Amino acid sequence: MQRKTDHIEKFTVAELANLRADLLRSGLDSRQAAEILSTFLIGRGYGVDSQHVAEAALRIERAGCSTECVQAELERVALIM
Repeated sequence: MQRKTDHIEKFTVAELANLRADLLRSGLDSRQAAEILSTFLIGRGYGVDSQHVAEAALRIERAGCSTECVQAELERVALIM
């Protein structure tokens, strides 16, 4: 698999906002947050860089992470299948 940085889909603001809301739900541990992020990408035909997905989920969960921030984190961990 290759990193998909040049051609990653630009997800809609609604998709990104919903993903961020899912990650911000109280009670999620880092493993669960990484699973939500992975499921989002896999459901859209991407592979996932499992070494970095938990870090990306934590960055998205930070207060103030905009939809642009969410998109950037997805670009970091999305892989071409």
